[in-house]
Amino acid sequence: MALDRNPSSVAVAVNETKRNAPESRKSIVQTDPRHSWDRPVGSVESLATIDRPPSDAEELPSSKIYHPLSPHVLALLMPSSIFGALARLGLQALTTYNGQSVFALAYVQATGCFIMGIALGMRAPFGRYFVGFCGSLTTFSGWQVDVFDSWVNASQYPRGGLQNFLDGLTKTWVTLVVSLASLSFGVHICGLVAPYFPAPRSPSRVVRYALTIASVLAYAATFPAYFCLPSDFRHQATAALLFAFPGTLSRYLLSIYLNQRSKYFPLGTFAANATGTALLGLFHVLQGLPSSVSPTTCSLLQGLGDGYCGCFTTVSTFAAEVVALGGWKAWLYVVISWCGGQLLLLIIMGTSFWAGHVNERTTCAFNAS
Repeated sequence: MALDRNPSSVAVAVNETKRNAPESRKSIVQTDPRHSWDRPVGSVESLATIDRPPSDAEELPSSKIYHPLSPHVLALLMPSSIFGALARLGLQALTTYNGQSVFALAYVQATGCFIMGIALGMRAPFGRYFVGFCGSLTTFSGWQVDVFDSWVNASQYPRGGLQNFLDGLTKTWVTLVVSLASLSFGVHICGLVAPYFPAPRSPSRVVRYALTIASVLAYAATFPAYFCLPSDFRHQATAALLFAFPGTLSRYLLSIYLNQRSKYFPLGTFAANATGTALLGLFHVLQGLPSSVSPTTCSLLQGLGDGYCGCFTTVSTFAAEVVALGGWKAWLYVVISWCGGQLLLLIIMGTSFWAGHVNERTTCAFNAS
């Protein structure tokens, strides 16, 4: 009789606990497909779906399932890339000043990874759309070039080789720590707040088409902004906005077609980060040529670096994948990505600098004399 009573008493206790638990707590433990904060973010199974829209595998209603190449999905990358690039440039301008204690990109990576953590906590369906914004806000190529500039002392500070090494090393580990911590903090905050809010409903057909049209118009507006606004804005922002969406789209396509090939190594993100780093290094070399380059060309090179490469490469998705991999796979991914980026810059920028044909500092003149 005792053996019969114990299981029933446990069941009664569990049922009593459930009855006494607040409704918000119940929403955490239930397996409702409309809510995704009850599913783990850090798992190798999620590597191929971080950048993808909701799919059949997530057991969502058909109204919330979108093809990765759906016009509605691709169109939403347009405003996310524009606002991500603007936020990055604005944060860098705001946090760059004389006597600053923290390098400007640290704020950018921390902010983007924090929002990425919230987006991963939300997951379906709208959380995924913030991934494009976070990927455009954070920049892997900018991080790599910033570290390499410290190695070679591109700013020509009065310091020795040991200080150059320490500066580059600091930018390396601080970026890694801040990005991973911000991502985890974002997931934690989402887990605390999300259960108290209802799951967002899927937009109606009319809303989807309205958002698609508005997104296309938002990107179309970058062309008159570049040509009609004063030329001083071109190298500061408007040139970058022209190339923001192509960069985000390139990264998205690589992640869609390559990340799913391996659950243990994100080939798409790695290819995007490596290629974008190489391109940004090349653009920096072209901006340091001693021969005169027109102000328009200088602005376009700056726009390609800030817009295309900045949105093509990402630290937020990189950090999410590191967390998902875990263990030695995560460390291998970090080492290969970081060493690969530095090796590419050594070949492209280092050889150009040390051959004496290119200045470490930008010689481009953005304004016509």
